[in-house]
Amino acid sequence: MSPDPGGNATVAAVLVEAARRLTAAGIAGARLDARLLLAHALGVAPDEIMARRGDRPTEAVAVDFERLLVRRLAREPVSRIRGRREFWSLEFEIGPDTLDPRPDSETLIEAALACLADRGAPWRILDLGTGSGCLLLAMLSELPAATGVGIDRASGALAIAAANAHRLGLDRRCRFLCGDWAAGLAGRFDLIVANPPYIPSADIAALEPEVRDHDPVLALAGGVDGLDAYRAIAAELPRLLAVEGRAVLELGNGQAEPVAKIMVEAGLVLSAVRPDLAGVARALVVGC
Repeated sequence: MSPDPGGNATVAAVLVEAARRLTAAGIAGARLDARLLLAHALGVAPDEIMARRGDRPTEAVAVDFERLLVRRLAREPVSRIRGRREFWSLEFEIGPDTLDPRPDSETLIEAALACLADRGAPWRILDLGTGSGCLLLAMLSELPAATGVGIDRASGALAIAAANAHRLGLDRRCRFLCGDWAAGLAGRFDLIVANPPYIPSADIAALEPEVRDHDPVLALAGGVDGLDAYRAIAAELPRLLAVEGRAVLELGNGQAEPVAKIMVEAGLVLSAVRPDLAGVARALVVGC
């Protein structure tokens, strides 16, 4: 939307024009993106927008919305522009050092919860490469007596994870530590989750700009074959998993077989492979 000093454009008209510009730029989900960004500019919840269809945004809102729209036209994700993302029906702050959580990763939560028969038990959970803390905090929100540790190499990610834990009222049941996967970590855990970097380094340049230009490379690049992080994690799991404990790892497309092979060679036992909503093998479950 071009700023409208006269305030003549209604919210409905603004949305139509913004969606047209986004569609013309080849951006999928243009109407939803326009609604989310205008709600952000107006300072209201997205579900309030339709009730305001006849309102006329002020010049200040028009200017702010145009700024946000230009960022989206440059292929910055809406979640990055808004600084937050919904995951497992919880809202998480994200930043430059965190991966933008995707719905596919909710498959890990489903697989992990399936491993824990007693939701009220005091389970100990470890999240390797915690990022925004979304996996660990989603699990804690479902397991009222559980506690957890999140590990990440990026101090910026740890700060965001801690802030998310505090905002969600879960900070008394978790802590976040700086580390290189599980190196030097002691103790045993009933559940270990990880969404490691799994994209072959040579493939990074061909990713969509929303991913390539805005997700941290540290959270994307998995080495020459995309499997470096799995090898590092597999080496630590036997000493970290409690008796009957399980590890749930996110997979990239086509990685179920090679990752399972790495885990078995490390002395682990394959328990399950869980598909996401598209039918892609997305979560690998292993135990000792």
